[in-house]
Amino acid sequence: MQTARDISGYRRHWAERFGTAPFLPMSRAEMDLLGWDSCDVIIVTGDAYVDHPSFGMAIVGRVLEAQGFRVGIIAQPDWHSAAAFAALGAPNLFFGITAGNMDSMVNRYTADRRIRSDDAYTPGGAGGKRPDRSVIVYAQRAREAYREVPIVIGGIEASLRRIAHFDYWSEKVRRSVLLDAKADMLVYGNGERQICELAHRLAAGERIDAITDLRGTVFVRKNTPTDWIEVDSTHLDAPGPLNPPLDPYAMAATAPDAAVAAPDAAAAANSAVAVPPCASPAAAPGAEKVVRFVRRVKNADRGRSVIRMPSHEAVAADPVLYAHASRILHLESNPGNARALVQRHGDTDVWLNPPPIPLTMKEMDWVYERAYARAPHPFYGAANIPAYKMIRFSVAIQRGCFGGCTFCSITEHEGRIIQSRSEDSVLREIEEVRDKVPGFTGVISDLGGPTANMYRLACKSPEIESACRRPSCVFPAVCPNLNTDHAPLIRLYQRARQMPGIKKVLIASGVRYDLAIESPEYVKELAQHHTGGYLKIAPEALADGPLSKMMKPGVGAYYKFKELFDRYSKEAGKEQYLIPYFIAAHPGTSDEDMLELALWLKKNRYRADQVQAFLPSPMATATAMYHSGKNPLRRITRTSEEVRIPKGLKVRRLHKAFLRYHDPNNWPILREALRRMGRADLIGNGKQHLVPAWQPPGSVDAPQGKRQPKPARPFRTQHTR
Repeated sequence: MQTARDISGYRRHWAERFGTAPFLPMSRAEMDLLGWDSCDVIIVTGDAYVDHPSFGMAIVGRVLEAQGFRVGIIAQPDWHSAAAFAALGAPNLFFGITAGNMDSMVNRYTADRRIRSDDAYTPGGAGGKRPDRSVIVYAQRAREAYREVPIVIGGIEASLRRIAHFDYWSEKVRRSVLLDAKADMLVYGNGERQICELAHRLAAGERIDAITDLRGTVFVRKNTPTDWIEVDSTHLDAPGPLNPPLDPYAMAATAPDAAVAAPDAAAAANSAVAVPPCASPAAAPGAEKVVRFVRRVKNADRGRSVIRMPSHEAVAADPVLYAHASRILHLESNPGNARALVQRHGDTDVWLNPPPIPLTMKEMDWVYERAYARAPHPFYGAANIPAYKMIRFSVAIQRGCFGGCTFCSITEHEGRIIQSRSEDSVLREIEEVRDKVPGFTGVISDLGGPTANMYRLACKSPEIESACRRPSCVFPAVCPNLNTDHAPLIRLYQRARQMPGIKKVLIASGVRYDLAIESPEYVKELAQHHTGGYLKIAPEALADGPLSKMMKPGVGAYYKFKELFDRYSKEAGKEQYLIPYFIAAHPGTSDEDMLELALWLKKNRYRADQVQAFLPSPMATATAMYHSGKNPLRRITRTSEEVRIPKGLKVRRLHKAFLRYHDPNNWPILREALRRMGRADLIGNGKQHLVPAWQPPGSVDAPQGKRQPKPARPFRTQHTR
């Protein structure tokens, strides 16, 4: 893995003399109290400002403050005019725009595209305090307020929209959010490394449009520099022809992207192919530049090679080409070997530099030990912010996830390389929680991150890790090169629960159970000391069809984990249960798969209060499946593997109904489906049936004024065995 500059080692900016603010200011009055005449950076966020390391605006703000910069916060501004964006004056360096900890569309809409009435990141949980596509709206308003100030967008919303992406809410492929926001730069992934270097370089007088060598950033340029080598993405993955054969008698000129996306076999076999200017999307009209497309690049030239992706217009018109582009994007995601990507949007190139180098343990400790107040800004008074209430007693111990679940965006945002904190740093934060957070009762609600049990896990060989292109280290099985030793995590748990004033340390982050069974000692520690009666885990599905498209382990790993968990719980004299989570309507799922799952839930006496339907989030691999009907986990061609896609409100509703088979409101749709599937034998009032033949009064489709048969006795509890 390549190395990078230590983010704690920069020479501090001159404004360090103002010291540390109790809270980053949200008003000019607070700036006056701090002695500031201006801010160097202003962060605009869609979340309420909570000065806690679980909130992105707080981390970025405090990290920049530690570099000596003055940082202001504009939280949940009124976006109907530019007035709120001028509240702190013009920043000296740039506006940093983020939608917040969640994508604004996911925050505002359910998986069925119904608008939500609440928002956990808003005081009082009130909905409607942020606009749709917040990054775009905020960036445009900031530009209206101060036209000459650079705009830098980041956070998960910008990160997952950095390239042409399928948008579930509009059912079309949208162009890079960088262009729609009219921003100067996009920072993707966890942004501390990029944002520190960017701030120092701007403070030193560099122009933002001249900063094109910063990893983890996206920017716009007109053409590929002459000293760079372009690699056709279809040569890289060698998928064969993606487009139908060209008509030799057609009068219209060949479209540039068709020429690039469907090179003939002889040209593809060459190590370098000269493409006429008219066929190169990188060449401006009338230019005489000839771009070299190569299939293989010498190691010495990799640093100046860029992969030419199919253009936005091409992937918007062709779902199969979109799936190909998605596959290339995910193949080029390892910081150790990823190359730059470029994608044409009209007459402009969107250039993606390789991912940032992951933070070291020392840097992670430094980031999480800044001067966080660990509370909402006093501006909110005693208002309840649900997201803060959920995490105020939790501690993050790691970042990243190498699971690669296709429906999840964690890997696309945080990367596959696990970035862990030291044990001592975590324990120091627990002491901070114990001693400073109001209302602490002695219970740490979580020690975790994207997953509970990837702490300090990594490839056994740095050389193999830096060369690997696998999307997952644990699918279809745990990689033999992966170190699965949970001993450091067990030791951390033990040290945490033995601290004075700590009564209990719970684990609320999801446990990757196929990893956990590699360490029975970890399951024992988890079951006997860190579970409060119920433990959430996520098998997501049972059938091979959806599991193979999710990149999740088979049910055998679940049964093995359950056997260990039950055994160690019994040894400790505890009655504890697993709460399995499942996804409805995921690509690859059939009605028969959902029926099998419903019967399994009934057999094991599980009743889900809430169910999760697949939501095609931007840039996820499963979203490419949803849009294209192809499987980007394998090479894409016109005839490559087709994926069953449960689309439409009716089929999505049915799949959710199977998960809530016990809800009388779902019985009519289930009876109809069972008859259609030839499984009417599952309709009746016996234990062997899935749904009864009768409908209770007051429920959907219940006859009015007619006495209904007495229902069977319900299960005693939600999660009994």
